Amino acid sequence: MMKVAKAIEITDDRQVTVHFKHAPQRIVSVLPSLTESVCALGHCARLVGVDRYSNFPISVRSLPQVGGSLDPGIEAIAALKPDVVLMSTSTRAAERLQVLGIKVLAMNPDSQADVHRILLKLGQLLEVPNVEKIWREMDDGITAAAKTLPSSVKNWRVYFEVSTAPHAAGASSFIGETLTRLGVGNIVPANQGPFPKLNPEYIVRANPDLIMVSERGYASLPTRPGWSSIQALRENRVCVYSAAESDVLVRPGPRMAEAAAIMAKCLRSKVSTKEAGKESSNVSSRDSGKTI
Repeated sequence: MMKVAKAIEITDDRQVTVHFKHAPQRIVSVLPSLTESVCALGHCARLVGVDRYSNFPISVRSLPQVGGSLDPGIEAIAALKPDVVLMSTSTRAAERLQVLGIKVLAMNPDSQADVHRILLKLGQLLEVPNVEKIWREMDDGITAAAKTLPSSVKNWRVYFEVSTAPHAAGASSFIGETLTRLGVGNIVPANQGPFPKLNPEYIVRANPDLIMVSERGYASLPTRPGWSSIQALRENRVCVYSAAESDVLVRPGPRMAEAAAIMAKCLRSKVSTKEAGKESSNVSSRDSGKTI
């Protein structure tokens, strides 16, 4: 007996409802985290094009690239004849693609709850039955990373730099939520939004115990006005991430557990420097009271 294709209806984060007669077979993704999510759900083979930043898993690197995530090439996408284009809500191409009759689903993955919700929507779109199991494995991985940390990191306050603007990962972002689950604080409170652009003086005044930054961002740290006074820099508590690690850390998708493990490794590696800094401070304090 032939299986009848089931119609699918998805409401995206623009609150636009998109109808499909059957699960899409040709997908263009112009957001790396959505590319990775499609693959994590077992349907990498349905991807026919990606943005220039989508580079995981390795198989997607051989796909046609359609430009950047924010402003992809309309003609390049149309030439691939996709059944649907997956993109961020901040991408500027949605209306132009829809005018051409191309279906668009726009997602906004800022928080871990967003990642969970979007994974479920993609599971519905791709008719994947075990999405909750995939999510639980991701979530359990973050919990497992937290269990590897000593209690001595619990009072640390972290500055996580997303870009050199500087944009930071605030407490309400998926990165900030991972830091919270690892048991550390964030110098950027939730009320400033997920990824606020900060005044550099704010970071100096906040004086974080530890800085997490990309290799590109790290190169400029010593030359930033006033930053030499930041405790984390003075006591060598800066975790510098390679480009590949940064991709894992800043993408709100199926590699969040791996990101948590990378952060936890960073925190463990800096415990001894924190203790050394505390001891040095105590010695200096005692010495300052001596009469010579």
